[in-house]
Amino acid sequence: MLTVMQVLGVSSEDEMVACFLRGELSSQRFGQNLRSQLAVAGQAEQLLTHPDLADAGANFARRALLAATRGYGENRDLFENFPTQVTWTRALLSADEAACVRYLDYSYWVELSGGSRRPTDAAARVKAGLRTFDVSNEPFVDAAQALLTGEQFPPLILVGERQDDLVCLEGHLRLTAYALIGFQTEIECLIGIAPNMGRWAK
Repeated sequence: MLTVMQVLGVSSEDEMVACFLRGELSSQRFGQNLRSQLAVAGQAEQLLTHPDLADAGANFARRALLAATRGYGENRDLFENFPTQVTWTRALLSADEAACVRYLDYSYWVELSGGSRRPTDAAARVKAGLRTFDVSNEPFVDAAQALLTGEQFPPLILVGERQDDLVCLEGHLRLTAYALIGFQTEIECLIGIAPNMGRWAK
């Protein structure tokens, strides 16, 4: 049983959406498509880089963007079977708590971790030079180095039915980078809890 995590305060769906999009904007894999959808919507990157959560119109635009790129609110793609009613909080995870977070049940992350979906196992395989599906490990190594030089990462987004059984929704690369340096610092997260989250967070 984990210790009770340090809760920083109440969060919201709007903050989660803003945090998710901000994280993906800097992603090598997802950033380009997100920028394309921003252009289609006639929106500037500032919508994501400087989110105003008090602006209802901006919140709506971000939800529409996450729907277009990842299926949010439409029960498809990444958000298939994702609950509609989720309680969001901000929290700090200790090293032990972060090490227990599981990756999404997706083939790449399952393989990277040797089947366990644990970031510590993935980090060990990366350090051993094992490549998953012939994809370079360099982004993990670069992110770990950035942490060591003091770079601050956006919060991870984690979800589950309970706070002691969490799956990563957004931030897999960053979670792996934290594992590579041994979870040297507490990790700021957005935590989403819902009684039926198990349908998504298998």
